[in-house]
Amino acid sequence: SDRIHLCVPLERSFPHAAVTLMPTLQDLRQSKPVFYPDHTIHAEFACANLGLSFTSLDGDTGLLFRVASEAASHCFGGGRCSAFPQNDATAATLANDKYFTQRILEDAGISTLSGQYFFLHARHRAHRPPGHERTDAMAYFAGLDHHAFAKPLNGSRGDFARPLTGPDALANYMDEVAQFYDSVLLQPTVSGDEYRIFLLDGNEVFTVRKFPPTLTGDGMHSLRELLAVHDRNLQAHGLSPSGVTFDDAGEAGRILPAGQCRELPGRMNRSAGGAMAFARPHHHEFAVTLARRATQALGLRAAAVDLFTGVDGDPAAMAVIEINANPSIRFLEDSGRDDLILTIWRHTFISIGLLHV
Repeated sequence: SDRIHLCVPLERSFPHAAVTLMPTLQDLRQSKPVFYPDHTIHAEFACANLGLSFTSLDGDTGLLFRVASEAASHCFGGGRCSAFPQNDATAATLANDKYFTQRILEDAGISTLSGQYFFLHARHRAHRPPGHERTDAMAYFAGLDHHAFAKPLNGSRGDFARPLTGPDALANYMDEVAQFYDSVLLQPTVSGDEYRIFLLDGNEVFTVRKFPPTLTGDGMHSLRELLAVHDRNLQAHGLSPSGVTFDDAGEAGRILPAGQCRELPGRMNRSAGGAMAFARPHHHEFAVTLARRATQALGLRAAAVDLFTGVDGDPAAMAVIEINANPSIRFLEDSGRDDLILTIWRHTFISIGLLHV
C-alpha cells in the first residue's frame, strides 16, 4: 500500500517541556534500502522540515512520490526524472545534450571545450545531416592527432567518459560504447583545475573543486590488481570501467606502499570514484559570473556548471565543460551540509507553488 508521511513535528510529554522530534537526514538514510534514490530521501527530509507532506506512490521503492501542501501537490520520479521542476523541459533537455549546450554557450560568447558529435549506428541516418558518422569521427580524431576526450552525447555519472590516445583507440571505444549509447562527443584534450558551481536563479549556493579517482596502495597488491577491483566496483554500480591502461608491465605490477595513492586520469565524477571538496578557484567572482551567464544562456533556474580554470597553464583562462540541469547533491549530505540541501529544496517547493515564503 502507499505510504504517507505527515511531516509535522511530533511531541512527547515531559513534566516540564514538550520536545519536538524531527527526523534527521542521517536517520532517514539509515532507514532506507541502498537502492533508494538520493533525491527522494532529500525531498522527504525537506518535507519534514518545511511542513509539507510526503507520500510514496510506488510501494517503498522511492521511485515515485508526491509532495503536497494544504492547497497543492506535485509528483516527482526517480531515474532520469528531473528533481528540479523549476527548470522548464526545453532548457533541461538542451542542457542534457552536450553539443547543443556547447553551441548555445559559444553563441553567447562563452568559452567551451568545443568538439563535435558522431553517431554510432546507421539506423536513423536518413534523418540527420552528413558529417557525423563513424568514418567522420575517425577523420576528426586524426585531425586532433589521435588525442581526444570522449563521452556519450547524453551520458551522465561519468559513464564512458575517458581520454583516448592512439590511432586504434577511437574505433575500439565506439564499438564498446555502441552497446549502450547511440552517439558520442569528441573534444580536444585540455588541462586545468575542474570546479563545479551550483546556482539557483543565478545565485551561487556552493562551489567545489573536483578531483580524479585514486588507487590507494595496501603494500600487498599491484596497481593492476587494485585497478581491477576499482573497475569491478564501477561495473557493479552500472558504470563503465575506467578505461585506464598502464604504460608498461613494470608499472602495472608495481606495488604501492600502504596509504600511497595513484591518480587515475580522466573523469572526475564522484559516482565514478572521483572526489569533491569545498573550494573556490582563483578569480572566483569571474568564475561565478561565467557560470551565471551559462545558466542564463540556457534558461536554467537551477544548475551545476562544471568548468576548467587555468586552462592549459593560463591562470586567467576558463572554459565551461558542461552544465547539469539535474545534478546530484549527495556530496552535501556526505559533508554534513543539510542546510544547503534545505535551501535547494525550499527553492524547488517555492518555485512550484508548495511554499510561499
